[in-house]
Amino acid sequence: MQPETLVRDHTVYACVMGSRAFGLATDTSDTDRRGVFLAPTPLFWRFQKPPTHVEGPGEEQFSWELERFCELALRGNPNILECLHSPLVEQLDDTGRELLSLREAFLSRLAYDTFTRYALGQRKKLDADIRTTGAPRWKHAMHLLRLLTSARDLLRTGELRVDVGDRREELLAVKRGEVPWAEVETWMGRLGTETERALRRSPLPSEPDRALVAGFLFRVRRDSALEAQAYHEVLQGVVRGGRIGQG
Repeated sequence: MQPETLVRDHTVYACVMGSRAFGLATDTSDTDRRGVFLAPTPLFWRFQKPPTHVEGPGEEQFSWELERFCELALRGNPNILECLHSPLVEQLDDTGRELLSLREAFLSRLAYDTFTRYALGQRKKLDADIRTTGAPRWKHAMHLLRLLTSARDLLRTGELRVDVGDRREELLAVKRGEVPWAEVETWMGRLGTETERALRRSPLPSEPDRALVAGFLFRVRRDSALEAQAYHEVLQGVVRGGRIGQG
């Protein structure tokens, strides 16, 4: 089965991410689409396994196979967790609905390490830009502030909110380069301190609910196998019936 066929015929959840989901879109913003597909269980019974992710077939489109998506979400991957909380859902079936119902099971204090590590990587890129060109990439600075704010609020409240809400204008001012870099640095430092403080009092559990997610994956894989078996039996019946009719 071709990768694009998996995305086209077996997507269980699809959403819009990026600036449009964050509430930071402008007239020139791209539309980033992310999705989750369920590879039929019989495909795993072959030597060549189905892909863990597929880029495309549309522009700015990227999808993960369900198990890989859950693995990354359990690790607290920021991009994956935010994908689960996008306010712009474009496609959803029963499996996708159950996946979304498990959103809280993926959240834990592990998010502090993963969000912070990702933020540090982005900050290093900004510092490199300043050394090279004398100025940061302001769009990246805006998104880093958004990420740090999201991490702080997640640890404070136990809820992950993707849309920036009333912070939109102040963040877009950073994107336009209207906020001095020194002020942006101070802002980032303050968010880092507040995030660390929020960790100590966070209502989030120390670990995600891996058992709950594992049970979900087991049921989905089992049901997919049973569906394939039923389909195969129907085909066999049709073939036998056709032969009998010919006789």
